[in-house]
Amino acid sequence: MSASDNIIRELLGGAKRKRTRVRGFADWNPSEESLALLDLIRQVLAEYAHYLPLTIRQIFYRLVGAHGYDKTELAYERLCERINRARRARLIDMDDIRDDGGVMLKPSYWSGADQFLSSVRYAGAHLRLDRQLGQQKELLLVCEAAGMAPQIQRVADPFGITVRSGGGFDSTTDQHSTARAIAASGYPTEMLHIGDLDPSGAHLCLAWLENVEAFTREYGGEVTTTRLAVTRQQVRELRLETSPPKPTDNRAFEGPACQAEAIPPDVLARIVREAIESRIDWGAYDAVLRREKRQRAKIRRSIGAAR
Repeated sequence: MSASDNIIRELLGGAKRKRTRVRGFADWNPSEESLALLDLIRQVLAEYAHYLPLTIRQIFYRLVGAHGYDKTELAYERLCERINRARRARLIDMDDIRDDGGVMLKPSYWSGADQFLSSVRYAGAHLRLDRQLGQQKELLLVCEAAGMAPQIQRVADPFGITVRSGGGFDSTTDQHSTARAIAASGYPTEMLHIGDLDPSGAHLCLAWLENVEAFTREYGGEVTTTRLAVTRQQVRELRLETSPPKPTDNRAFEGPACQAEAIPPDVLARIVREAIESRIDWGAYDAVLRREKRQRAKIRRSIGAAR
């Protein structure tokens, strides 16, 4: 009996699995219908090549809006299955799709002194200072969906703005630690929030901002929140795909529901960029960039150029 057989026996208590999905990479002979869908998926991936990886939800909403794909949960589940098989069959690049996954905590190490010194020189050549230094208020981007964080981070990174995303928005511990960090910074902070416009997303947003604001005040800090997306005006103006709220959800909410991933990636990037640029003190920002340049030159003189 192999080691994996022992694990299976331990986990299942001796019960026999009736059926399992393919594991690892696996050949696939898709039907004509699946091939047609794969062609549309590739078109979406090519259209947003500069915003990869995309979440399956983002692909789904683009297929619905631009290619007449069925807007049902069954159709979404079918899309998930086809993308999974296509990735395992190497018909779609694994790295083009973003999954909300776990965390890998890997120890850091060096092959030797030469590699360490080379890394130090490289770090010095790319030194980054706090690019929010001198601004009237710090900005913090808060995104409900972890899968969208890399796309938002690409826009926020040149300005030195942190992107907060993923689970924990309904966690008292997480709300408290965020508030304490804001208060400890000593600067007024504006949170720019991106989340779903539905009962769950609306109440999650409200719980987050109200708790963070209350905790921050308690620690003597100052924080405000601006809703960047999804807003009801965006639903109308961008003609975003909507759906009725779930009938089993009795929380206060009126109007159609809309997920943040219904906003095309390029449009969301523009919304985020415009929000940041309208709030930036460009004189202070340019001063930090000039100081970065001087500090990098100082490091080069001290330890040599990167190789």
